[in-house]
Amino acid sequence: MHSMRQPLPMALAGPRLQPPAWLTMALSVETESHIYRALRTASGAAAHLVALGFTIFVAVLARPGSSLFSWHPVLMSLAFSFLMTEALLVFSPESSLLRSLSRKGRARCHWVLQLVALLCALLGLGLVILHKEQLGKAHLATWHGRAGLLAVLWAGLQCLGGVGLLYPKLLPRWPLAKLKLYHATSGLVGYLLGSASLLLGMCSLWFTATVTGGVWYLAVLCPVITSLVIMNQVSNAYLYRKRIQP
Repeated sequence: MHSMRQPLPMALAGPRLQPPAWLTMALSVETESHIYRALRTASGAAAHLVALGFTIFVAVLARPGSSLFSWHPVLMSLAFSFLMTEALLVFSPESSLLRSLSRKGRARCHWVLQLVALLCALLGLGLVILHKEQLGKAHLATWHGRAGLLAVLWAGLQCLGGVGLLYPKLLPRWPLAKLKLYHATSGLVGYLLGSASLLLGMCSLWFTATVTGGVWYLAVLCPVITSLVIMNQVSNAYLYRKRIQP
């Protein structure tokens, strides 16, 4: 018969081996980092889809070309919802569509997208001013109009500030790191102004007369979602500087 080993008493078995504390902490941080990156990737993908979907929704709703005013909501949503969102997501390490480009290449694409967004916003602003002139209505009589004008002016200043970052030799006395921080912070404020203008536009008589019920709430949620994603991206990249490292 084979001899059967008897388990040693607990007192004689010796202490169980435990992984060192640093290893447990490293595994925990790595797990959190993977989860964090996955969430940022998912939120970035959602921002791409929401920005595009909202712009298409407004274009279908406004039917551009049906009237002079119809171009205003289309151009403004194209500028502040789609183009500016894409211009900022260019720098996202998880969800940028241009990750294969160098940092300098992405910076140039960012500036081009912002410039096109500014041109769309200026054209949309000019058309609504002309529309109000034809109807004899007062200008800047609503919070939507005031926020929209401020957002357009802010976007213009941002584009000018971006030239200093593309060509830092134009501002030799300013450290490049500080210029990037100021530009990113100011850009976030400008983006939030544009989103606020879109939200106020969805409270207008034109929009509420057509969009009601749950669809209206879903439309309002679109700029909120993209704003939260952009705020998280900018704050992690420039303001807090507390990224989770693997």
